[in-house]
Amino acid sequence: MRAFVINELSGPEAGAITEIPAPEGAHPWTEGQRLLIEVHAAGVSFPDLLQTRGMYQHAQPVPYVAGGEVAGVVREAPPGSSFVPGDRVAGLTVFGALAEYALALPDYTIKLPSHVDFGAGAALYLNYATAWFSLYRAGFVAHDVVLVHGASGGVGTATLQLVRARGGVPVAVVSSEVKAQAAREAGAEHVLLSSGPWAQQAKELTGGRGAQVVVDPVGGDRVTDSLRSLDVGGRLAVVGFAAGEIPEIKLNRLLLRDLSVVGVALEPYARRYPDVLRTLTAELENMAAQGQVRPLVGHRLPMEQAAEALSLIDLRRAVGKVIVDIRDDSGA
Repeated sequence: MRAFVINELSGPEAGAITEIPAPEGAHPWTEGQRLLIEVHAAGVSFPDLLQTRGMYQHAQPVPYVAGGEVAGVVREAPPGSSFVPGDRVAGLTVFGALAEYALALPDYTIKLPSHVDFGAGAALYLNYATAWFSLYRAGFVAHDVVLVHGASGGVGTATLQLVRARGGVPVAVVSSEVKAQAAREAGAEHVLLSSGPWAQQAKELTGGRGAQVVVDPVGGDRVTDSLRSLDVGGRLAVVGFAAGEIPEIKLNRLLLRDLSVVGVALEPYARRYPDVLRTLTAELENMAAQGQVRPLVGHRLPMEQAAEALSLIDLRRAVGKVIVDIRDDSGA
């Protein structure tokens, strides 16, 4: 099969389309449950970029096949699972998605309804699972004002949609007018520019109180202002560090206004509390079936341009999800 293989940990430019054997056995995270997917489209995200440099917590030794998210057709399913050959599915692989066949994680895979094409399907699971879990960890309830950083990206647009669907007030923070338009299309009620006084503006939007929740996949130097933008008792959900800098927080800022900072890392939480993962997956599958989620696919590239797809993320030019079409019928 053809696959995009990373040959050294120096970034996406070290990858190349290569003929390799189809995957054998099961994904190493699944305790022998072989779920083999005929991949039609693959999604790439910031963790995939970090993996190409050996900087992710789930780094892979080279050579390895890049790509953490798939949409396609089941070819082999584990006995006793909810999947059968022929099912249209979308889910996680962590690595290995940028190939004609990939091993997926049954617990992190959903059935894809016929009205969702494979390109949108490859943009679904990781972003919406992260958005769902971010709101869960932050104790989100209806009517909360939620400030979303990186709001034009895959996780950001998914979070905006879920907040609005659940009766909250989504406020987007973006870096350009082009990204502002994407955030509005995803359902943002207010859009603030990161180059301006967004923390002060967030306060003004809420009558001086502040947001109840901040969802932050960016990190960097905006974290202090994120805390300032929160209401008393507010919660900051730390999703990632796309800005490249891991910030430090002075604990007195939390003490003075009863603020909380929570980490958002689904895999260790799901191992300890598997019922949460089952609920999340069931809700995502139901929302997809009911047409309640609309993944924003901002970029679609052919497999031959997989390195360029990852570079869009590296250069922070991505708007919405970046998708790589593995087969010609990825829009089917």
